[in-house]
Order: sequence, then C-alpha cells, then structure tokens
Amino acid sequence: MQGYQGAARRAGAVPVDAGVSMQQQPSSQGSHDHAAGRTVQHYIDERPQWPDGTPVPVTPMTTMQWRIWGLAAAGKFFEGLVVFMTGVAMPLIAAEFGLGAVEHGVVGAASLAGILVGALLLGGLADQFGRKLMFIVEMVLFIIFLVLLSLAPSYAWLVVFLFGIGLALGCDYPTAHLIISESIPTTARGRLVLGAFAFQAVGALVGTGVGYIVLTLDPDVTAWRWMYASAIIPGAIVLIGRFFVTESAPWLFARGRKHEAERETARLLHRKPVYPKKVVLAAAHPSDAAEAGGSGWMALFDRKNRRATILASVPWFLQDLSTYGIGIFTPTILAATLGHDSGNARNVAEIIQNDIAAAEGAAMIDVLLIVGIIFAVLLADRVGRIPLQILGFIGCAAGLLIASFSAYYDGAMGTALIFIGFMLFNFMTNLGPNAQTYLLAGEVFPTAIRGKGAGFAAAFAKIGAVLTAFGFPILLSAIGQQALLYGLVVMSLLGAAVTWWFRIETTGISLDDVGKHGHHAHKVPTVPSTPRGTVEL
Repeated sequence: MQGYQGAARRAGAVPVDAGVSMQQQPSSQGSHDHAAGRTVQHYIDERPQWPDGTPVPVTPMTTMQWRIWGLAAAGKFFEGLVVFMTGVAMPLIAAEFGLGAVEHGVVGAASLAGILVGALLLGGLADQFGRKLMFIVEMVLFIIFLVLLSLAPSYAWLVVFLFGIGLALGCDYPTAHLIISESIPTTARGRLVLGAFAFQAVGALVGTGVGYIVLTLDPDVTAWRWMYASAIIPGAIVLIGRFFVTESAPWLFARGRKHEAERETARLLHRKPVYPKKVVLAAAHPSDAAEAGGSGWMALFDRKNRRATILASVPWFLQDLSTYGIGIFTPTILAATLGHDSGNARNVAEIIQNDIAAAEGAAMIDVLLIVGIIFAVLLADRVGRIPLQILGFIGCAAGLLIASFSAYYDGAMGTALIFIGFMLFNFMTNLGPNAQTYLLAGEVFPTAIRGKGAGFAAAFAKIGAVLTAFGFPILLSAIGQQALLYGLVVMSLLGAAVTWWFRIETTGISLDDVGKHGHHAHKVPTVPSTPRGTVEL
C-alpha cells in the first residue's frame, strides 16, 4: 500500500476512505456485484482508483501477502542450500565413511528420494488438511532431520536423515507454490511465484559458498557436518514466522467453509486505508460447488485433467534428469576436468584442497542460475510460460552439447568448454524449464485437486532426479562424461517437444478460470485489459 500512498502524496492527492464506493469495470471474466458476493481472487485482484477515475497501475500487496511470499521463498532457499551443498560435502562424506560408487550415488539420491515421497504424500495432504498446516509441518520436519544429519553416526543413518530432509522439502514443492499463488494478484502471479522460486538458486549459490567457507575455516574431513548445521537457526526463525500467516481462502471456500474463507480473505487483505470493507464470497462458476468436497488422486488422470497432468509432470521429469545431475555433480566433474579428482588424492589434505578448488568453480557456474531466474521473473508474465519453457529446453541442450565437446580437447580449451557449456545450461534451465515447470504445476489444476496435482508433478519429476543422482556417478565411470552428456541433450530436446504437444498457457489467467479452461489444449482466455474490480480512494 505504501506505493500508491506515496504516489498520492507526490501528486498532491489525498485518498478518501477506501471502499466508500465500488466501481465494477467490465472484464472478459465477468463480475459480481458486492451484495451477491465475489470470488477470493476477485477481491485480491481489486485495484484502488482515485476520485478522478485514474486507477493505481498495479494491484497493491498487503503486509500479510508479502509475509507469505517471504516465508515461502525461504523454503526454496533451503532446498537449493541443502541439495547443492551436498555437491561440496560429497567428497568429505565419501572419505569419512569410505564410500564406493554405489554408496556415493545413494547419498546423492537420498534427499531427492525424500522429495519424491514428500511431494506426493505430504504435499497432497495440503488438499485435505490445508495449506497452512502443511506449511508448518514441513519446516518442523526439516529442522529435526537437519539436526540429526549433522550428528549422523554412520553411513546408514546419514542416508535416513538425508531422506527425512527430502520429505520436508518435497512437501514444500506444492505447498509453497499454492500458498503464494492463492494469495496474490493474477497479474503478478508469475513473477512472484518465480521470485520465490529464485531463492532456490540463491540457496544453491549460498550452499556452495558456505561449503567453501567451512572448508577454509575448518579443513577437516568432518567439516560437512558444520555445513548442514549452518541452516538450523535460520530454519527455526522461518518456522516461527509460518505460524502467523493466513490459511488459503480459496482452499477453505472449496472445502465449503465459506465463513472461514471470508474471515481469512479479510485478514489477508487488511490494509490502510481499509478495503474491502466487507468480504462476501461466491463461486466463480456454478460447477465450483461440486468441487467443494475435493477429489481423489484418480481425478488427475480423467479426461478433464489428463492433459494438465502430462504437461505438469513429464517435462519436469525430463528437466530434473539434467538439472540435478549437473547441479549435484558439477564439483565432481570440474575436479576431474581440472585434474583435482578426489579419487586420485593421496591424503585427506589433498581431498579437501581439491574440494575447495571444485567449489570455487561450481560457485562461478552457479551464479548463472541466479541470472537465469532473474530473467524468468522478468519475462514470465510478458512472454508466457510455454515459450520460455521450450526455449529453455533447447538452450539446455545446446549448453550440454558444448560441454560434451570438451572430450576432444585437453588443457585450457577443454576446461573452457565445460565452463561455457555448464554456464549456458544453468542460465537456460532457470530461464526456462526449471522455473516454468514449477510455475505451471501449481496453476493448471482446479483448486480442489491443486495440491495433489502439483504434488504428483513434483514427485514424478523427482523420479528423474533420483535416477540421475543415483545413476550419474555409476554411468560417469561406466560410459564416460561425453556419452552421458549426449543422453541429457536428447532428454532436453524431448522436453521441448512434450511441452509443445501438451501446451496450456496460463499467463494472466485468474486461478478461478485456469482450472476450468486449462484442459482445453492451449486455448485459454486472454488477460483482461482492465482490472476485475476497482475501489475508489
């Protein structure tokens, strides 16, 4: 609210009490009068306007909306932190517990397997027990297993605790997306959801940086324990904050809890000057009432939702084959390319020195993850989800192909091709499929099964991540780096093709409508040129 109030002061205007008069402007999505009731999204999308009829250029965000966004972004930060920190910690873990190639793969896959199970089982519970409860539960689990991981006494317990952390992070995939997207304006949904998702890239960079700092301060084979322990206190702070957010009003309404939904909508949109004065909710479509009781898992595969399920799941699976394999094992690949392979180290000191060198290179490459997600945030609501996802897949294929050419060169040229290829890959994956698959999965399903749909998509995707994390070190030694990269090139191109065949564009479409139109191929309503409703200031 500070934005439009500041603009008013600069213009010399004084806002009158908000909500004194309501002026509904026609839009392609229709409107309801205040007495009859409107949808939660309609209230969220309302824009104030000045007495002369000039609308505020953007829908103002309330303090509660920003709080929800920040706490959800923190969850994505922790995911990037833990998953990518594992890449730096891996050589130390292998040295402490004497791991072979298979055990190495199990450690890399443990947290991803947990994400798979957590997204499917715990994330789906958000449709039954609510977004807020699961938003809290996942962070409790994360902190508990993080503490246990830092104290892991053996290889077996290490795997168990990494799996537990994955459970918490998997639950966060659908829950964080839904609690943001069901609480924010339609016109800002893409950039705000991806803005939160961007913190996964920030976490990846910080995780690599933390690993480097810990190794520098404590050059010991057990330093990996301090790497994971560094996230415990920040996690506790985020947990406390999550107790003080609103429940998703669209979820409450879909469950038939109309009065609670009205109360939570009013809490969500509390601001000064106050508007709306009173919240009266109604369904956007007559069929919404039938959805109030929720739907089972098989609803994802019926004729109405099958296309959305394929679009949300299959490209994400293909994307994760590359992203997690490259992300987790970038330090390992760089170490081998730079001649610092920890497998050839003669003592613990050399293992640590090689790990530091690889972490430095990985950090430089990971910077491109942040650059890519910044472009995704800026372009998602302008260019659209589908074009960016297709372009990103093609760009990923190009980056991996460039990296594969390093096999033909020795010395500086080979190293340069690895760096250029991986940097291009990181940029394009976060511009395209890594960001857009996450965004689409939480948009293309109706409210009653949105948690299940997003959870299933994330879980299906993590099958690819687990296969890659487990199989990558084995295949790397069996068929070599070049053949492995060629295989990932093919997977990226297939991802672009599947995205095109099953495309559903959700850019600028209200969640009230996207679940109704999303299954009709790519033909969805265009974004309205006028706000759904305006409130005179």
